[in-house]
Amino acid sequence: MQHFSSKHLLSLFALATMLLVFQACKFGYSFTGASIAPEVKTIAIKTFPNVAPLVQPSLSQAFTEKLKDKFQSQTSLKLVKNDADLAFEGQITNYVTQPIAIQANETASQNRLTITVNVKFSNRTDSKQDFESSFSRYADYDSRLALQNVENELIRQINEQLVTDIFNKSVSNW
Repeated sequence: MQHFSSKHLLSLFALATMLLVFQACKFGYSFTGASIAPEVKTIAIKTFPNVAPLVQPSLSQAFTEKLKDKFQSQTSLKLVKNDADLAFEGQITNYVTQPIAIQANETASQNRLTITVNVKFSNRTDSKQDFESSFSRYADYDSRLALQNVENELIRQINEQLVTDIFNKSVSNW
């Protein structure tokens, strides 16, 4: 078994630290999981209109603002209206509530609110990162409650999940 002197261990530690620093600089590492190239400085996020058959009036603005907030809080990208290095556009394509847990008496004990968003992502600095995808998330609620009484909280929860999924797909290149 080979023994390393403290001098050798210190050299190995210094080498490992330098490699980590170089790697971080090359890929724009951040502790949020975002892997953004250093040349990427700006982002544009267009309003996501709600084209779902059932339209919830505040959903479009709530979702769009949540997406903007995520990028502003988790990255150093500057939000611009046009000609951005990264760009998002899309639409809310589905907003539906349905029963999910049918009991013996054929009534539902749980309902599910599902929101689906179609997203087109463009990366002007690396077009291989571009995508167009549909993201869907849901939250369940007690069927004894009226949707109107829990809707705002469910939308908040679902938007948080959708935005995290979109963020991870667009800037977390693991």
